[in-house]
Amino acid sequence: MKKWIKAISFIMVSTLTLAACNTSKTQTSGASVSGEGYEETTIRLAYNLPQDHHIAKGIEQFAKDVTEKSDGAVKVQVYPAGQLLSDKDMNQSILSGGVEMGVNSSTLWASTVPAMGIFDVPYVFKTYEEAGEALNGEFGNKLRTSMEEKGAKVLLFADYGYAQFANNKRPLKSPSDFEGLKIRSIGDIPSEMIKAYGASPVFMGGGEVYMALQRNTVDGATSGTTAMLQRKYDEVTKYLTINNYAYLEFILAVNQDYWNSLPDKTQTLLSKTAKETEDWIRLQAKAEDELTAMQLKEKGMEVYVVPEEDLPEWKEAAKPAWDAFSKNAGDLGNELLEMVDKE
Repeated sequence: MKKWIKAISFIMVSTLTLAACNTSKTQTSGASVSGEGYEETTIRLAYNLPQDHHIAKGIEQFAKDVTEKSDGAVKVQVYPAGQLLSDKDMNQSILSGGVEMGVNSSTLWASTVPAMGIFDVPYVFKTYEEAGEALNGEFGNKLRTSMEEKGAKVLLFADYGYAQFANNKRPLKSPSDFEGLKIRSIGDIPSEMIKAYGASPVFMGGGEVYMALQRNTVDGATSGTTAMLQRKYDEVTKYLTINNYAYLEFILAVNQDYWNSLPDKTQTLLSKTAKETEDWIRLQAKAEDELTAMQLKEKGMEVYVVPEEDLPEWKEAAKPAWDAFSKNAGDLGNELLEMVDKE
């Protein structure tokens, strides 16, 4: 009998000791787990767009959805409108791990992955649907892979919408109408197109454009109609030309090392929520382009929509911009160009 009692006592002590060890490990591992099974983490997400822009609204909803779906374990802390980082500092901060996530334009990512400049190549994407199909397929996957090789994972492509031209000199009904104008540009490839049309590109931040137009430092500017309305271009320009020359993209990227450190469950949550957000933003891009163009017209701007049959002339005149991209974007850039240029 004494032997049985000793044996039972030994088993109980061993079980209690093992439980204590396991408890100690849980407490010292530094990874708490929520009731939903997510490890607790806080993700900082920075962007520079105005908070009322449709991309900003989508990103804010993404952060809210991730936090709610994880029952508060995965917190996405948003820093909007340039509060944490400027657009010029954003990419390097993401790559170095200074911030976990950030939203920035494909134009600025082109300095890291030159093929990203394809969104600035004139008249590559003819419709919203065509752009979405490309980004959801092999075209988008190749860009995602190239970004990962540089240290940034693309969580979603955020469709900004098409770029247009506004100016205060005259209607721009053909490329020859650009002759002699000074136009604020948004990147190297659009600048090549502006020069090919006979105008002079001028670089400046978005916040500087209104004053430059008002003081006639520049005669016009290129941007999306969403930004034109938000920045009150209607007060300082008279003419709006709708030619849909570039389908602008913003990218929500996450530091690759940080991503790799996340549990599979958290990665799945972020990926699924990002896809939902991407689809919502893509739908908004078309609606916002149409709405803001109409509102600019209602505010007094004279709107000229380039007829579809005239677009080949605009595209042909922009060939130097295609050549510049082809020269600088490497094999991947040219491969992507072939994939989307079906004419």
